[in-house]
Amino acid sequence: MREFTVPPLDAPPLVGGLADAVFDRAERDPGRIAVCRKDAAGDWAEVTAAGFRDEVLALAKGLIADGVRFGDRVALMCRTRYEWTLFGFAIWTIGAQSVPIYPTSSAEQVCWILLDAEVSACMVEHEDHAMTVGSVVDRLPLLKRLWQLDTGAVPRLLDAGRHIDDEVVHRHRRAVTPDSTATIVYTSGTTGPPKGCVITHANLMYESDTVTEHWGPVFRSRPNEEPSTLLFLPLAHVYGRMVEVAAVRKGVRFAHQPVLRAQEVLADLATFRPTFFLAVPYVFEKIFGAARRRAEEAGKLAPFDKAVEVAVRYAEAVEHRAFGIGPGPSTALRMQHQFFDRAVYAKLRAALGGRVRHAMSGGSGMDRRLGLFFEGAGVTVFEGYGLTETTGAAVANPPRGTKYGTVGRPVPGTSVRIAEDGEVWLSGRQLFTGYHGDPKSTGAVLRDGWFATGDLGVLDDDGYLTITGRKKEILVTSGGKSVSPVALEERVRSHPLVAQCLVVGNDRPFVAALVTIDPEAVEHWLRMRRKPLPPPAELVRDPELESEIRRSVVAANTTVSQAESIRTFRILAHPFSEEHGLLTPSLKLKRRAIEEAYAAEVDALYR
Repeated sequence: MREFTVPPLDAPPLVGGLADAVFDRAERDPGRIAVCRKDAAGDWAEVTAAGFRDEVLALAKGLIADGVRFGDRVALMCRTRYEWTLFGFAIWTIGAQSVPIYPTSSAEQVCWILLDAEVSACMVEHEDHAMTVGSVVDRLPLLKRLWQLDTGAVPRLLDAGRHIDDEVVHRHRRAVTPDSTATIVYTSGTTGPPKGCVITHANLMYESDTVTEHWGPVFRSRPNEEPSTLLFLPLAHVYGRMVEVAAVRKGVRFAHQPVLRAQEVLADLATFRPTFFLAVPYVFEKIFGAARRRAEEAGKLAPFDKAVEVAVRYAEAVEHRAFGIGPGPSTALRMQHQFFDRAVYAKLRAALGGRVRHAMSGGSGMDRRLGLFFEGAGVTVFEGYGLTETTGAAVANPPRGTKYGTVGRPVPGTSVRIAEDGEVWLSGRQLFTGYHGDPKSTGAVLRDGWFATGDLGVLDDDGYLTITGRKKEILVTSGGKSVSPVALEERVRSHPLVAQCLVVGNDRPFVAALVTIDPEAVEHWLRMRRKPLPPPAELVRDPELESEIRRSVVAANTTVSQAESIRTFRILAHPFSEEHGLLTPSLKLKRRAIEEAYAAEVDALYR
């Protein structure tokens, strides 16, 4: 058993709740820009701290007028947009509890969450969401109110609350204490029904304050620069929620982007020009892939690949020097790096808006080489690790101490323990209080102040954690060999043409894989070779494409023993999607569902 602890930065909050920051910020600096939102013309309109407070207060009155009371649970089913944040803080202002629902959730998922959380009111974005809720409303006796954003829910609530005195709202707000429940966030449910994680105001306050204080200097590209961020993570996920809360509490200007696709995100990064952003590895992979495709289309692929190699070697040399295991970049390497900084890296930074020098990544593991490339290109990506049950990041790479390929050290006030079986246990003030209405599941993971994550990992001598897999996802071949699929899958997925990889082999004679391809990348690949785009069923049998994918499999196999290596693979015609129930809303693979959906293809791998 191994353990590592980082002392806390501050004492836990003793009074108040999350909504207080909205009112305190407006009192101290009413004219400061708090949020930006798209106007009808698609331009960024600024909302001051005082303006945001007034809107939160007015909506809070409307919620009271419409019957929402202290302690009630209100569901939010909406993409990442301004109104989500407005509703979230209005709900907290009156002491109610929010229950986020992914906007892509099925009717059965929605029904389960609304019923399990005993929700009495729900906000949805548009008619499709309303119809989803409506299709199961007969099974929801406690649900009394449904508000739809695109039919004018906000103006109607504002109008309904005009007669309510401000002091009524403030009495509700002052009754909130740090240990009050702030939100019930449901897990993605990769192996069973989602479980509702009960998260307090103190959990979110401590987590967001620790992140902003410990990583505060990285939020600015230059001294005295006003920090800002573009929030495009789903607010139904605890990671996005933590970012939102941290921005409001720290006074960071932020805006929302509702579509988590590279093209849309890059467009808004270019116009909003944040100083930092937080994302999942998928976004960084897409940014890199888009840059590489542009270089190839311009006939500059060889120089681009050389620039990538220089960036990786330069960042690795800097990393080795920081940890005392190398002298740093050589003179020749520094000169090459300076040349490519002007020719290549500056263009990448410009595509991110020109001001980003730091970013944070979580949700899943980032390839070490990709992280080193961004570092060498002038954007330090701090990889972290956490779960819904830990209110976001419990471990992260610290400022001036990034060790790529790891998820970092415990955030201040957190302890990490590696149990005898290799499972990662966490302890800290950001730990949730339990699963709503499920003491049995709570008792199975909370043990004497420690949370058993279900993840496997190792701690090095400096306290840096590396996640090696999930306990439930370990494959055991018919020959008795235990295989952790995650590292293999991530290595195969690093190929530009690969979208996803699922390693199989449980109770089978050897390890194999199902591989999906990135449609955008493959279209570009075919275009550069002057080949037509065939139907998907024909494309996956293309010998040249198969050869490309085989290269990624061979590269992945170099990292494991022969018994753990991928012996054969199958390219699938379509990517795994959330719509077909094969991905969680946070883009994690639903292994059991995929193996069931592609049972024939898996069986064919072993004939």
